[in-house]
Amino acid sequence: MTLLQITSLLIVLAGAFGAINYLFLRLPSAIGILIVALAASLGVMALDAVLPSFGIDDELRLLISEIDFSEALLEGMLGLLLFAGALHVKIEDLRAQWRVVALMATIGVGLSTLIIGFGFSWLTGMPLMIALVFGVIVTPTDPVAVLGVLRAADLPKSLETKIAGESLFNDGVGYVVFLVLVGLAFGHGGGDHGGGGLSDAVILFLQEAVGGALLGASLGWLTFRVMRHIDDPSLEVLLTLGLAFGGYELAIWLHVSAPIMAVVAGLLIGHTGPKGGMSADTRAHVDSFWTLIDEILNAVLFLLIGFEVFAVTFDQNILLTGAAAIALALFARLAAVAVPIYALRPFRAFSAGVIPIMTWGGLKGGISVALALSLPENEWKPLILGATYVIVIFSIIVQGLTVARLATRLGREPELDI
Repeated sequence: MTLLQITSLLIVLAGAFGAINYLFLRLPSAIGILIVALAASLGVMALDAVLPSFGIDDELRLLISEIDFSEALLEGMLGLLLFAGALHVKIEDLRAQWRVVALMATIGVGLSTLIIGFGFSWLTGMPLMIALVFGVIVTPTDPVAVLGVLRAADLPKSLETKIAGESLFNDGVGYVVFLVLVGLAFGHGGGDHGGGGLSDAVILFLQEAVGGALLGASLGWLTFRVMRHIDDPSLEVLLTLGLAFGGYELAIWLHVSAPIMAVVAGLLIGHTGPKGGMSADTRAHVDSFWTLIDEILNAVLFLLIGFEVFAVTFDQNILLTGAAAIALALFARLAAVAVPIYALRPFRAFSAGVIPIMTWGGLKGGISVALALSLPENEWKPLILGATYVIVIFSIIVQGLTVARLATRLGREPELDI
């Protein structure tokens, strides 16, 4: 199939499954689409097992293989989704919570990666360095899933900013750490960025993280300066789209972190635009456009996650390991949230519900699946991919459907900065 045919099919299916969810399931849109897509995929598998002569399963596996999920997300959709999410996070709000966000996106990511890596290595006998790669794959929270859930929960602004900001930044940091660990675990077989030494890993981390932030700030500032001299809502929307698309691809070409670039650029445009770069009419157009882009890509992404079950090999061992990995990932998430918060308690007060809400609200999503699929072929990849998929499905469906209720129940108590 051609790219246009595949795109058309995905949009049609996303719309159809969204309608089924709206009419019958009444679940949050993205989660409902995933559940319908997953149920349809499992139904096809069951039908193929009963009637193997039809060959439906093989045809769909071939179709899914034509959609490079890892490339489509990491080098395409992710930039737009991160830019859209960052565009609606206020820098003023983020500045008040920057210590928590920074610690969770750095120390939290590292701590979670270590806990999951050591635990998974002990659990499976996997070499430690490869297990650490698995740890960083399932550590980042998915901003697409998290921001979608936040819309359904009426949280205090400070708590919402912590969850959204941490999700946006730990995704970018996690991707950089993933590149570093893949280079250490698989050498140059880990991809274009691969490198085997510790010094190379440090240089790579600084190049990716700092370079991505600088590129995002530079391109965002340049776009803002151009928009100041224009008063045409349609053209200014086009400029923001060019920033998200072009900046992301430029970051990939320059070998700096494209996710961090998208987040920084989105934050800068969202902050400076209303202060002189956009009229009220333009701001309304930009907000409406990026909200629509976010919702459409969100629907397609969760549809693809449901279909990716065809790319995963399941057996009893993988399912049992995946179930154990869920508990391990939740414990690691608890540590990644609790340690930074307890470290800051001498300097400020937190509401009692912040740790359970941020732990249970640390949803995993398409980014984890895409990272697992992008691994070089090796004997451990099927187990890593299977366990990752089990964690993601549990996180989106179970945690995603209950976290808003938990947040509403525990997140009412106000937070006081000291």
